[in-house]
Amino acid sequence: MKFTFIAILFFMIAVNTSAQYSDTALVTSSNKFKIKTALEIGIPSLMITYGMLSFHNQGLLHIDHSTQSELREDNRITHHKLDNFFQFIPSVAAFSMKLSGVQSTHKLKDMVIIYGLSNLLETAIVYSTKSFVNRTRPDGSKNNSFPSGHTATAFVAAEFLHQEYKDKSIFISLGGYAVASLVGGARVTNNKHWVSDVVTGAGIGIISTKIIYWTYPYIQKTFSLKDKNKHQTFIFPSYNDGILGLNLACRF
Repeated sequence: MKFTFIAILFFMIAVNTSAQYSDTALVTSSNKFKIKTALEIGIPSLMITYGMLSFHNQGLLHIDHSTQSELREDNRITHHKLDNFFQFIPSVAAFSMKLSGVQSTHKLKDMVIIYGLSNLLETAIVYSTKSFVNRTRPDGSKNNSFPSGHTATAFVAAEFLHQEYKDKSIFISLGGYAVASLVGGARVTNNKHWVSDVVTGAGIGIISTKIIYWTYPYIQKTFSLKDKNKHQTFIFPSYNDGILGLNLACRF
């Protein structure tokens, strides 16, 4: 089994991403929109469903436990903390490109708000689910294994990078998703999560970000975020001593 699940995870996301760049003449614009929308919703939903089924499906349970057993037998269990930092690389890339003058979908202020709200939604979903499910981690350290918060945060960042620069190049999107997939793999090799925890975390991260992008125009309208004469609100993530949080700043 080893790292096959990382390749499968990345392949599913690559299909989702590639579909948004397709331009087949045989498909009408209306049908193309429906197909892309179905894939955008379907892929992360399938990931989340995978995780939910893993609690009762013997085949999926076998993947979880056999993967960890093979890692132990091959002495591939690691104890590094690179995943604590790599989960933010796609978002750092997104903001760095913006500050370098690369045109993105949104203005910098809107990017900050969207990224903050996406993390806020993802964090709410992940930690409420952790508290409800109480799945034991592979190393037995805690009962908050499902889903993987690191992976969810990494895929929020990857989806954020994709949404802002998808009109530039598919390789920007795939690069972000590749880094996020490596974070998921690292959580498994660190013996902190089961495969199903990681797959579900990826789905939650992607769909949380998509929801914010879909609803952001209504959020702008409701709070008049485009009105420069009114106060400005910034929401941005923070990471301190292993704890991921959000900061809120207002300028009047």
